[in-house]
Amino acid sequence: MKSFEWTVVGTDIGPLLLAATDEGLVSVAFHADAAVRDKVLGRLTGRLGAEPVEDATGLLAEPIRQLEAYFAGGLREFDLPLDWTLSSGFNRQVLRELADGVPYGTVVGYGDLAARVGQPGAAQAVGAAMGSNPLPVVVACHRVVETNGGLGGFGGGLETKRKLLALEGVLPEPLF
Repeated sequence: MKSFEWTVVGTDIGPLLLAATDEGLVSVAFHADAAVRDKVLGRLTGRLGAEPVEDATGLLAEPIRQLEAYFAGGLREFDLPLDWTLSSGFNRQVLRELADGVPYGTVVGYGDLAARVGQPGAAQAVGAAMGSNPLPVVVACHRVVETNGGLGGFGGGLETKRKLLALEGVLPEPLF
């Protein structure tokens, strides 16, 4: 049976579970305590048709290095092979546009992102695509905000979204 590698890394926004296949990074999961880890690994096992192996061959060394550099403020653009297996159709199209067209330190509205992929009026569908993003932080769904300036939603929680936007200089650092 095929396998995928995984590990949990500590970050400024809490523990992240990273998973990779031979194709590239396939999943990033927030708040990766033991319960979340077990749930995510079970879901990935089913969706990928592969068994989890804890970071056996070093597939995750470069993603870890780049995430550490990002959180230290020294990396503005991830350069990693990505495995898009967990995303398809409209969601994949939106996520690829986000990855390619919304750089570090900028934000885009849900409706604007919908228009960029040729689906004006599909702002809610863009929101659903952000919610299904298997690669948050690396494919920076935290950069998608409401047109009126609100933060919108975020799978990692709004405080995590605020921290990521502050790291990128979009929002001021919280006072406490």
